[in-house]
Amino acid sequence: MNAQPNTTDTIGTPGEAGQAGKVPHPLADRLRPGRLSEVIGQTHLLGPGRPLATMVEAGSLPSLVFWGPPGVGKTTLARILATETGLRFVQISAVFSGVGELRKVFSEAREHRSNGSGTMLFVDEIHRFNKAQQDSFLPLMEDGTITLVGATTENPSFELNAALMSRAQVLVLERLSLEELDRLARRAEKDAARDLPMTDEARSSLLAMADGDGRALLNLVEQCFSWAVEKKLDSAELSHRLVARAVQYDKSGDAHYNLISALHKSVRGSDPDAALYWLARMLSGGEDPRYLCRRMTRMAIEDVGLADPDAQAVCLRAWESYERLGSPEGELALAQAAIYLALAPKSNAAYRAFGEARAMAAATGSLSPPKHILNAPTGLMKAMGYSRGYEYDHDDSDGFSGQNYFPDGIERRQFYVPVERGTEREFAKRVAYFFKLRQRKGSRS
Repeated sequence: MNAQPNTTDTIGTPGEAGQAGKVPHPLADRLRPGRLSEVIGQTHLLGPGRPLATMVEAGSLPSLVFWGPPGVGKTTLARILATETGLRFVQISAVFSGVGELRKVFSEAREHRSNGSGTMLFVDEIHRFNKAQQDSFLPLMEDGTITLVGATTENPSFELNAALMSRAQVLVLERLSLEELDRLARRAEKDAARDLPMTDEARSSLLAMADGDGRALLNLVEQCFSWAVEKKLDSAELSHRLVARAVQYDKSGDAHYNLISALHKSVRGSDPDAALYWLARMLSGGEDPRYLCRRMTRMAIEDVGLADPDAQAVCLRAWESYERLGSPEGELALAQAAIYLALAPKSNAAYRAFGEARAMAAATGSLSPPKHILNAPTGLMKAMGYSRGYEYDHDDSDGFSGQNYFPDGIERRQFYVPVERGTEREFAKRVAYFFKLRQRKGSRS
């Protein structure tokens, strides 16, 4: 018998069939919203005139990709959207589903379509499907057999095929704010018909422990309701009883690149406090300190540059100190290097100059140096004019001959333009000095 619209199938995920009555209904599931108006958070998508609200009002739902951290309502929103638009809801997980499950889902969707019923296929962790599996959705999306709603915690720009991305709208879901988490906690208190057994300060600590994850908060709240306590708990007692939610950090995922970018830009922006914060975030998330040593050495070269030549040495010494001390003691050396880099004068003049020089080198091919600066170890080479006319700079009264060192036929270029900061302020004076000498000595410019 064909399923009716708005029915729910779950395929490829661990089930709880036959366990009804044996396992208590989790608080997070009991409080799952049934309408868009009940959803807490994501106002940028659900408010009047916003994307999801507009889609529901129009009764037309395109294929979507929900991108956001865990516990912000990706599955819940998909279920509600299916109900609001009259679609049969089918959920699978890319972690557990294979080719067989996909074929079954597609076959059933085609059958329901022939009977006038649409299907929303919700794919959790969609980024875990390979290219061929992602491509298998395309024909059914194009002919309207399924409305695909994928959920991912990873950047879809990197993890999903371009063909799939072109057929789906990406909606970014945000972590819940403390105010939104508090509203969720009050909803749980109303459901339990009692208040959480803790002080206001402890309540704030509880909300912070959830780290923007609504499901994590409800799990913590459920633990708190299970306690038999005679008086309200303070923050210290709460921290003894509960373990904070693990920090969201994936050393090979989006968070890795986002946080190192934040650290780098904080250093470039001369903000030592922000730099220390992002450094601490990465270390607490399990990042390899050696990776941070390498990246901070790069910052010293790219962003501090010759405005403070000692910055490289500071980073290399911090790197060596970490190798000798290890964690956690050696991490202080990294913190000191981050502070030094943030407060150092900044210059990318050498970085830019080398980039321009490389571009010119690529454009000019295999041009030879001018003959007067070529050595002539053989008679033939002397006869060809090698080293003829070369002036030994140390023999000049200024220690500077002003000769041309670019290939013949190439107009002289100035790549390095030092900034008026730090050590480069002195370098700028030297560049100007040699420029004047070169003009006075009549060198080709």
